[in-house]
Amino acid sequence: MNSVLVFSHSITPRLQYIIDFLAQYYGLSFKLTSDEERFVKASDRCKINYGYHRIEQSEIFIHSHALLFESSVRQVKVECFEKNGYKAFFRTEGDVGFDLFAGIFYLVTRYEEYLPHKKDMYGRYAHENSVAFKENFLQLPLINIWLEDFRKLMREKNPTVIFHEPGFSFLPTYDIDIAWSFRNKGFKRNLGGIVQLFIKGQFRKMIHRIKVIKRKRQDPFDSYDWMDQLHHQFKLRPIYFFLVAKENGKHDRNIEVTNTEFQQLVQTIGSKYSVGLHPSWSSGDIPSLLTKEKATLEQITHQHITQSRQHFIRFTLPSTYRRLVALGLINDYSMGYGSINGFRASISTNYYWYDLKSEEKTKLLIHPFCFMDANSYYEQKLSPEAALQELIHYYTAVNSVNGTMITIWHNNFLGNAEEFAGWKEIYQKFIYSIKE
Repeated sequence: MNSVLVFSHSITPRLQYIIDFLAQYYGLSFKLTSDEERFVKASDRCKINYGYHRIEQSEIFIHSHALLFESSVRQVKVECFEKNGYKAFFRTEGDVGFDLFAGIFYLVTRYEEYLPHKKDMYGRYAHENSVAFKENFLQLPLINIWLEDFRKLMREKNPTVIFHEPGFSFLPTYDIDIAWSFRNKGFKRNLGGIVQLFIKGQFRKMIHRIKVIKRKRQDPFDSYDWMDQLHHQFKLRPIYFFLVAKENGKHDRNIEVTNTEFQQLVQTIGSKYSVGLHPSWSSGDIPSLLTKEKATLEQITHQHITQSRQHFIRFTLPSTYRRLVALGLINDYSMGYGSINGFRASISTNYYWYDLKSEEKTKLLIHPFCFMDANSYYEQKLSPEAALQELIHYYTAVNSVNGTMITIWHNNFLGNAEEFAGWKEIYQKFIYSIKE
């Protein structure tokens, strides 16, 4: 027996999406039926009744909430309670105690982000709005925890079911927003920086900058060889996301894409590792720029680019994701907050994006991250040592549910810039601790 039959009085796109999600998560065949007689006669299968009343004793009964039978977005009452030591909501009768399917759907689709909400200082969905933050489970992959409890329940009911259990994995990723601090900035930008340091009387920093420009000292943000050694030592397969905005602005301050050394850097990294697009801040306001940036990165790397992560984690649902899909970007790594670390969608495994406006599952595979160095440093004001403890917390949480831990680091944190002293060391310590 290695298939699951799910009964529901009505089959909707939302319910079918969740059934497909469960099939992917557990590595099992899940089938939906609205035929009660067929459900009762199927004696050789694990059976789940997603309805309003129990049909037979051998089934797993989940009393359904209305959410998966609707086709609009509305204010939904979310009241949390404790279940097996963790939070749950959509309390109902049955063997689970709450509507697991509706709960998953609400969180992974980011249902609450389609509702009227407060924006943060960058015009993004503010994490303070989320039920995960309000109910204090943002730091946990709650969906995975629910699903591991449900796995145990299915095993108890049907001991012969064989699950796919992939095990924990770690995926390091990097956002290359500013490839070098001083090198390749161009005469005008460097002259302006030197003049400012002179006016402020910061002569030591001014001399240091001049020596870097003259190639007599290593650039403070140049951490690429060090990262290479780390990846080689621990057999890591990272992804690098490059910002290739055509014009610099307040939030897009990358090296000019026409710069020969920058192009060589991208090509060198692209020959060793997986590369993705880091759509600029400006592309969020001018969608046509996204097309140009993708073409630019493809031209530099001579590769077909299919993955992305938004600069400043700036995205709006569903418009941003729809643009990615339209351009053939099928893997996105933006699901997390740019203001606090944690699990934005309460999950540590990848899943396909469901477009709530068009009510359909898409081809865009979402890869959630849980930690970004910039969040720890700028937003949470953590010391390197405190950030290491935070990293260990996320490792423990994700490892306990056999999820995928995705972290974001920037090359400037891993170089030798004074303001980021100690961050390279704690990253290295973290890698050592999980790979030993």
